[in-house]
Amino acid sequence: MSKREELLTAQNQQVKQPLVVWVIFAAAIISFMGLGLVDPILPAIAEKLHASPSQVSLLFSSYNLITGVAMLITGVVSSRIGIKWTLLTGILFTICFSALAGSSHGIWQIVGFRGGWGLGNSLFIATALSAIVGLALGGTAKAIVLYEAAIGLGISVGPLLGGELGSISWRGPFFGVSVLMVVAFLALLLKMPQVEKPKVKGSILDPIKALKYPGLLRLGLTAFLYNIGFFTLMAFAPFVMHLDEHGLGYVFLGWGLCLAITSVFVAPKLQAKFGTIKSMCMMLILFALTLLSMGIWTNSSSIVIICVIVAGLFLGTNNTLITTAVMQVAPVERATASAAYSFVRFIGGAIGPWLANKLAESYNPHVPFITGAGFVFLAMLVVAFGRKHIQHVDKISGH
Repeated sequence: MSKREELLTAQNQQVKQPLVVWVIFAAAIISFMGLGLVDPILPAIAEKLHASPSQVSLLFSSYNLITGVAMLITGVVSSRIGIKWTLLTGILFTICFSALAGSSHGIWQIVGFRGGWGLGNSLFIATALSAIVGLALGGTAKAIVLYEAAIGLGISVGPLLGGELGSISWRGPFFGVSVLMVVAFLALLLKMPQVEKPKVKGSILDPIKALKYPGLLRLGLTAFLYNIGFFTLMAFAPFVMHLDEHGLGYVFLGWGLCLAITSVFVAPKLQAKFGTIKSMCMMLILFALTLLSMGIWTNSSSIVIICVIVAGLFLGTNNTLITTAVMQVAPVERATASAAYSFVRFIGGAIGPWLANKLAESYNPHVPFITGAGFVFLAMLVVAFGRKHIQHVDKISGH
């Protein structure tokens, strides 16, 4: 079979997926809107609720912290009530807590409800990844590209919708998520069949035990470090761009589109040409340099805006590369590997937003971006110097 025929076959497999895969795909898009939806309203929340940027950043920190810790129970829950009802339970939590956040009258109430939202998010995203990988045609790599495409589309559309709703009221995006997740809940309830439960019941210790594999631990630590940089951009950049809700929505729309396009089209090509490890190192270096540029030219809104959008190119590519590697690096169930990796990386996502805004308040607005760049560079070193533990991933993909 020629390369052209192989490519056409792969594209057909990508399109001709079972209906259940597309239902989960659509629900994942709506779910991941919740991440970027609040970006355009961070300054507005700070102003309306008389909160400091570091307090507002806790909307990300509480969400990511609970998401990470709750990853330890996703396998326990899904192995007992099944994939379908785990997804539906996660969506129900999101519906309730996003609506409660929109009804709040103080910053600490919103921070608390975002934690509950994170619990729903963890039940959904870990299960959605393993469900798509298990049900999609064309192999693990193709399924992960599909999953990352859903992330990219959700993250890119989220800020645009958040900016539009946020221009009416800062409460709008929270209620918007709740309504959209009702749609996702009904779609899954009606269209997704019951998936057979695993024969072995999951344990809360399974993800922790999985981290004994050096390759999985390395990738988790890499994601922990680069997520500090990732959420420095997400949670602090809105405060230095000096744009209204509409403007921030469009900037993060551009960022999300770059993330979506590269996760689907660029990552597989780089992986095929250079291998997973070299490609990851390349993307992490480029992202670190982007953050460093933002740290040097923080006072220029134009440069910061351009850097935010460009960063999406590197983040989208790296997300697909590292997720593909996680699914292959350790001899454990995919759901367990995903939970272990996500547990570690979301802790970094919890530290990053608060640390960035606290550094800005204690020193100056240049420091958070420079510090974030340092963490991302450390992430690259973890990959580069730990390649003996993860090089078998490249052998699986033919390198």
